Amino acid sequence: MEALKISHLNKNYGRQTILNDINMTLEPGKIYGLLGRNGAGKSTLLNLIVNRILPNSGTIKLGNDDINDNDAALTQFYLMSEVSLYPKHVTLKQMWEMADLSYGSFNFNRARRLLKEFDIQDENVKLSNLSTGLQTAAKLIVALSVNANYVFLDEPILGLDANHRDVFYQELLKAYEENVKTYVLSTHLIEEIQQLVEHIFILDNEKITVDADVDDLLAEMFVISGPAMLVEEYTKDQNVLGTRDLAGIKTAFVRGVLSETKAIPDQIKIQHPDLQQAFIYLTKK
Repeated sequence: MEALKISHLNKNYGRQTILNDINMTLEPGKIYGLLGRNGAGKSTLLNLIVNRILPNSGTIKLGNDDINDNDAALTQFYLMSEVSLYPKHVTLKQMWEMADLSYGSFNFNRARRLLKEFDIQDENVKLSNLSTGLQTAAKLIVALSVNANYVFLDEPILGLDANHRDVFYQELLKAYEENVKTYVLSTHLIEEIQQLVEHIFILDNEKITVDADVDDLLAEMFVISGPAMLVEEYTKDQNVLGTRDLAGIKTAFVRGVLSETKAIPDQIKIQHPDLQQAFIYLTKK
């Protein structure tokens, strides 16, 4: 597997800029999170990567080769999204056969096992006859069984109940361990994917504003809480992303190195945020 490198990528629709100077690298054999608020351009970026739409400028390269109209490169990419590109009356088995025809070596055994895990009774059922959640599950079965080195999952848990979301997370890890690939998850359920993703990209204001390993990012962020006056004094001159106040207790969200010389009052509590808290304050308007 070769690295996927995106350089100075721009996408406009008329006068509206969607993505502005996007630079990022996806390494082989990692699980990434692509995060952003509604309308940030996550789906646009994924569609650009798999060549469904074209950029206004910039390059997307797999190794040294541009992916534009490059069948050898594009057959290494698979995008699962809420937009269905399948014929209206396609059956699940036909979806598998199409993936096998396009990518080769489709894992039919895994697909049939996953049918049972997602409580789908028949591989000959039409996709359109399934509920929203089971349609998502059917498309996930393809994504977890397809022979592609880069698998992009755009809102992969849309409509899934809690049990089926857990099935997906467990099966993603199994597929990853059995045949190391690169997975990119774009989802709003950030808290649930924290234990899955190793590295995140955050899209905000048309740009990649965060490109970091999850552990490194959370290590440099702090949630500082306690009596309002003490928190205000302790966080003075710090990079405070935002605060919350409730009944005289202030919570400050800080990014950066804390002072090693400033004394920490006994009434103040300092801890690291989870990924969802970090995302909220990194993208707070």
